[in-house]
Amino acid sequence: MSGRRWFGLSAGASNWLWLSVVVIAADQWTKYVIMDTFEEFGGFVLLPVLEIIRLHNEGAAFSFLSGASGWQRWMFMALGLVVSVVILLWLRRLPSSGKNLLAAGLALVLGGALGNVIDRVLWGHVIDFIRVHYDPWNFNFPAFNVADSAITAGAILLILENLLDHASSKSAARDG
Repeated sequence: MSGRRWFGLSAGASNWLWLSVVVIAADQWTKYVIMDTFEEFGGFVLLPVLEIIRLHNEGAAFSFLSGASGWQRWMFMALGLVVSVVILLWLRRLPSSGKNLLAAGLALVLGGALGNVIDRVLWGHVIDFIRVHYDPWNFNFPAFNVADSAITAGAILLILENLLDHASSKSAARDG
């Protein structure tokens, strides 16, 4: 049996979990401020293309399944928890150094997923509050929050890691 511990900050790339904690804290704090300041649909225009507005999203990304009868709350909570466990195990299996883009991407996705799971547990929906729009073109991007931004940034890092790893593998195969 190997001497690696399964739990703890010295287990694999678990030292990146601080990033997940920062995402969860920032996400929950901003949602608290929004909920404490505005009623649903209340907010203010920050820029002509950017609005801070309190919205409740009972669905998933881009309000997918928001009109369903309520079962989606439990499905998305379960999905978020399963994804979180998979990411924790993945981080555990990564080397403690050398895969920083992958570890940071996974930690961002983990923090975002858990931030939105917390909303579903506490409120039955996710609090979104950042709305980007451009009225002359009738462009309205779906509202989002800090957790959604972390998931997106994490996904970008995962894609970047994959592209860089693929390019490195191709280069090594060509040189070898």
